[in-house]
Amino acid sequence: MIEIVRNRPLISGFAILLLLFTLLGTFVIVPETKQAVVVRFGMPIRILGATEAGINWRLPFAENVHWIDKRVLDVDMERQQVLSTDQLRLEVDAFARYRITDPLRMYIRARTEQRVSEALIPILGSQLRNELGQRPFAALLSPERQGVMENVRRGLNIVARQYGAEIIDVRIKKADLPSGTPLQSAYDRMRTARLQEARSIRAQGAKQAQIIRAEADAEASKTYAASFGKDADFYEFYRAMQSYQTTFIGDGGEKPSPTTIILSPNNDYLKEFTGRAR
Repeated sequence: MIEIVRNRPLISGFAILLLLFTLLGTFVIVPETKQAVVVRFGMPIRILGATEAGINWRLPFAENVHWIDKRVLDVDMERQQVLSTDQLRLEVDAFARYRITDPLRMYIRARTEQRVSEALIPILGSQLRNELGQRPFAALLSPERQGVMENVRRGLNIVARQYGAEIIDVRIKKADLPSGTPLQSAYDRMRTARLQEARSIRAQGAKQAQIIRAEADAEASKTYAASFGKDADFYEFYRAMQSYQTTFIGDGGEKPSPTTIILSPNNDYLKEFTGRAR
């Protein structure tokens, strides 16, 4: 063997390099963030790194390793218009997060994560149009939005399972009205609706106030009438207080215009202030 190496150093060096390359190609180090499908002559035969990372093996030249990401991946949908039930055109921008749970199925159906994302993008747009088309624009600004996203996630997950993936979450990044005339028109409609609602609330409040005030006045009149019949002095005192209020404060609680009144201290009009006997 040593004689062959000495006589044919070039061939021997090439053979040693080939042997070293073959030995190195036998071992496969699977990182924490990856899993691998081992393919022998085009046929997938086993999965590496599905449960734990570490050193694995393969047959050099006969088996190839196809790497698949174990981390959470994103599907970013292009902005598109959706028509809500209140006839508002919304520009919606959304994304979904998924992970590969069945690498063998994913390899058979799509080969790469990029193809999985490309297959899910149109389904995500279709699910969003179906869900948002059944609800008014205000639903996106309320807790109902969470239910909408969950419905979209379930519908998208049915398709994702066909590619060995699982949808973790779906979110809307933006849901805006188109700029320009449609946006101004929607703003005007919303403003008009809120003004009408405010007027209705104020009218209802004024009606309730009048009812309460009338009931209170009726109760007060009943109480005063009962008191006047029992005590004439109380009636005189009450009438004096009403006169003082009108003179010095004004009707409705508004202060009257400045007026100068000159009265004698012994004037009967001021007897309630002086405590003189009536």
